[in-house]
Amino acid sequence: MLDIIKLILEFLIEYAYNIDLIFVLIIIFFHRKNPESTLLWIMVIMIFHTPGIILYLLIGADYRKAERFVSQEDKEFKYQELVEQQLKELDLNEMPFEDKNYLPYESLIRHNLMNAGAFITNGNTIEIFTDGTKKFYKLIEDIRNAKESIYLEYYIFKADKLGKLILKELTIKASEGLDVKLLVDGMGGRRIRKKDIREFKEAGGSFQVFFPLLFSLLFFRLNYRNHRKIALFDNEIGYVGGFNIGDEYINKSPFGYWNDTHLRITGNGIAGLYQRFYLDWKHATREEIKLPNIKKENNTSKNAGIQIVSSGPDSKWPSNKDAYIRMIGSAKKRIYIKSPYFIPDESVYDAVRLAAISGIDVRIMIPMKRDHPFVYWAGISFLGELLKAGVKVYEYYDGFMHSKCLIVDDFVTSVGTTNMDIRSFILNFEVNAICYDKEVNRILSSQFVGDISKSMELTIEKYEARTLMTKIKESISRLFSPLL
Repeated sequence: MLDIIKLILEFLIEYAYNIDLIFVLIIIFFHRKNPESTLLWIMVIMIFHTPGIILYLLIGADYRKAERFVSQEDKEFKYQELVEQQLKELDLNEMPFEDKNYLPYESLIRHNLMNAGAFITNGNTIEIFTDGTKKFYKLIEDIRNAKESIYLEYYIFKADKLGKLILKELTIKASEGLDVKLLVDGMGGRRIRKKDIREFKEAGGSFQVFFPLLFSLLFFRLNYRNHRKIALFDNEIGYVGGFNIGDEYINKSPFGYWNDTHLRITGNGIAGLYQRFYLDWKHATREEIKLPNIKKENNTSKNAGIQIVSSGPDSKWPSNKDAYIRMIGSAKKRIYIKSPYFIPDESVYDAVRLAAISGIDVRIMIPMKRDHPFVYWAGISFLGELLKAGVKVYEYYDGFMHSKCLIVDDFVTSVGTTNMDIRSFILNFEVNAICYDKEVNRILSSQFVGDISKSMELTIEKYEARTLMTKIKESISRLFSPLL
């Protein structure tokens, strides 16, 4: 056995250059990554040789991407006629907006219709949660009150105290004959064991894994994760936002308080969430679910408008990133951004920079506590440059800030799962609710301003006074930012 290992090592050493060259050619001609990422992987492989190739296979390779996600390209959208109808109404200036606040955002609405098939609904009621304990109290209440169906889709679902409590409640409803489905991501739900869901499945509940890990103990893929967090009840209630299911999201972790944002929606806006769950469930199981009908709306001038925008490796375009750019470009007065990770690509970076140098009040909040140090230091390098354009930067220190919010002027807000980073823009499956409503905008703007009192402002003076070691950390992290 030792002789065989010795021969393999000798072969790798002797032919290292040839092997590296083969993988470089594969990256360039077959995987078609963006130029920055391509050059970075070439550098990693040529410098580190075999370890670099192993790293590429684990987190960089795009193999079988088309085969894995072809079912996501489902063209049989129940609401396609509604999308086409709304596009025609916009073309003829016949969109039935009673609220004049919508008029400046018709181009954004059109963009989301064309780019993501995101139809707009009015007459929605939105409840905002920024505290996990309150959010999960309400979620469990909705589970208990459900009469027909419960569909949950979460990136992270842990079998800890909170996770087991929710599984217990779901098991009870499944035993009552309800249609109960639970979809978790292959990596985020990897700690769920068969024994954790045995009773749930025996009671009639359906449990599925999106993009399961291969040889999970050895093969740890970071790309193409389903980062969505959706909960749906009885074709009447929908949730979307940043809270996963685990004890840390109810403030029981070393991070302390968990600052996040989640929406509870009633009204036709949930139809977009149902469509998203339908596609994800169909990809994982090849099974279909029944989608709700769009109901006649009332009081359209007094209730929130919503577009559900989703994107992922299966998308024709990076819909959520594009929506962010359009929202930033539409700003006239202010832009507030909350994101735990800020590693923008060039297009997003330029949109933020141009807004700031145009005199718009641009403020960005990130967490001071770091769950991914390389990501933090890469983000600081981008933020340090934006300070020179007039952007105000705040580091939230009262716990961990996990919100993914983009607040523009006084009427439009995006809340969902998409971080301001390349991974969310391209590699992960994400979903956002773009809300057209003064009250939602006011509440989240007030929360942002309130959180400034729990943050340290990063000024130009502080940034330029950073140590040599900090500069080195930033430079190295920035170099690897396309992989983060």
